[in-house]
Amino acid sequence: MMGEGAGFPEAWIRGAVFLAVFGSLAVLELWSPRLERDELRGALKTRRWFTNISMVVLSSLVLRIIFPAAAVGAALWAESRGWGVLRLAGLDGIVGGVIAFIMLDFAVWLEHVASHKIPLLWRIHRMHHADTGFDVTTGLRFHPLEIVLSMFWKAAIVVVLGAPVLAVLIFEIVLNAGSMFSHSNLSIDKRVDRWLRRVIVTPDMHRVHHSNDLTETDSNYGFNLSLWDRLFRTYVSQPKKGHDGIAIGLSGYSASEAARLGQCLALPFVSRPSAYVRRS
Repeated sequence: MMGEGAGFPEAWIRGAVFLAVFGSLAVLELWSPRLERDELRGALKTRRWFTNISMVVLSSLVLRIIFPAAAVGAALWAESRGWGVLRLAGLDGIVGGVIAFIMLDFAVWLEHVASHKIPLLWRIHRMHHADTGFDVTTGLRFHPLEIVLSMFWKAAIVVVLGAPVLAVLIFEIVLNAGSMFSHSNLSIDKRVDRWLRRVIVTPDMHRVHHSNDLTETDSNYGFNLSLWDRLFRTYVSQPKKGHDGIAIGLSGYSASEAARLGQCLALPFVSRPSAYVRRS
């Protein structure tokens, strides 16, 4: 059975890191917020947080039912059969782990681009972009359908690569933490931000991607490494209106509507052509 025995320790490790990162970023956002807006405070923030956190709980439950061993289980399964390009090439240990981590990050970046370019995938992904706020919980706000599809994609890449189990576990932890960090409403010194974004995606960099200006939405797709957006020329340094003036969310979706759990779950099944037609 794929990933037999992998689920329990993997779930505990990932859960512990998740709680530590989420709690730290939530506190830092209160201590040093980047933006002060209605959707980032008061009753609207409370509704947003309830919906966004509920979404990650639902997604986790659905994923455990459909794909209980997750990507780590896929790595164990491939390892038990000696499958994978890296294994056949004799690239194991640290070298194989680093290559696997980088290739998995590229696969997630590519998946994100596809979720904007392919209409069916965009219908699912747009729930993430409908959020009119931008904080640590936005990094958790993905529809359960998207989470399941993403896991099948990552598992396929893991098997093809023959990615080392430890590398996959580290990648999954870093990806989750990177998503929360890159979506956080955290104020970072501009000089530090410029240095960090040479390697990783910072909140100011990824906030551009959540602009309702389509030329900005179609940029800065990375969650973790900033390399891919620079390499494929989808990198935009700053929003046209500046971070204080940026309009976050999707045209046609109000802040209150985007904060309702039921409507968010129904979003992939609701037709609103003007909200999901993307630039080619």
